[in-house]
Amino acid sequence: MLRFLPSTLRGIIVSILMLFNLLMWVALLVPFMIIKISIPFRTVRKPVDFILNLLCTQWASCNRMYLQLVNNIKWDIQGDRTLKKNDWYLVLSNHQSWADIIILQFVLNNRIPYFRFFLKKELVWIPLFNLVWYALDYPYMKRYSKAFLKKHPHLKGKDIETTKKSCERFRDTPVSIMNFVEGTRFTKKKHKKQHSPYQYLLNPKAGGVAFVLSAMGEQLSSILDATIYYDPKIAGFWDFLCGRINEVKVRIEHLPITQDLKGDYFEDEEFKKRFQQRINELWAKKDQTLKLLHESKSNGAATQNLN
Repeated sequence: MLRFLPSTLRGIIVSILMLFNLLMWVALLVPFMIIKISIPFRTVRKPVDFILNLLCTQWASCNRMYLQLVNNIKWDIQGDRTLKKNDWYLVLSNHQSWADIIILQFVLNNRIPYFRFFLKKELVWIPLFNLVWYALDYPYMKRYSKAFLKKHPHLKGKDIETTKKSCERFRDTPVSIMNFVEGTRFTKKKHKKQHSPYQYLLNPKAGGVAFVLSAMGEQLSSILDATIYYDPKIAGFWDFLCGRINEVKVRIEHLPITQDLKGDYFEDEEFKKRFQQRINELWAKKDQTLKLLHESKSNGAATQNLN
């Protein structure tokens, strides 16, 4: 019945449900957050981490339920069936809307470990959220600029070292690191400004991917390359909540972390060139996938082939 309501009303209902869902699960997280922060011992944090990740997974599952209850969006999901909840993944994706985060949760939640993002060090000062991020072990990314390192050469390499220490806590707890390689949401204006060689994508930023691999390369099991397509083209997060999208298509490809992806991106110029070429090739392939999705006609039925 809710699916037949006006789109704006559906958007309001979904927003209220998701806000209530967030507040409810955060309230459930708080006691375990306090235990983890107050008693920072491995014997305590390991079972607490399990509970925290379980609660976050349930939060994402409820968001999925609300979307399916209120909006009649068709889902066409295809990809690798060998995903595991006890492996470590780097998830790469194109970026068109803040809805992309909800989409990836919808597709991958309870199939791989709960998502984490690399956060900028400045975000540590945001009240309340910093406690949530700390309790959930969101890794902090610290990068020094070339100009800064020229003035402070003794700090060379310290940024990667700091981030690696932030990631050490994931040795016992499987995790999925999400990275939007373009660094910003796709718009025609940005596409034109960048002179992007891709039809449906912005230029990829290889440095961010290299940074994650440098910090967590030994822990990560593999890469998941996600391609998201909206029909019709999404205008924003609000349009998604309102169900003004007919269909969401997602393609997932499982990629190994091979030896040629490991190296010093920031000091080794030869490796940097090879790594950028690999990312450019990946992006060219993704652009071709998006082209095929644009050209394909929906058969009017939802398909979910990712188990």
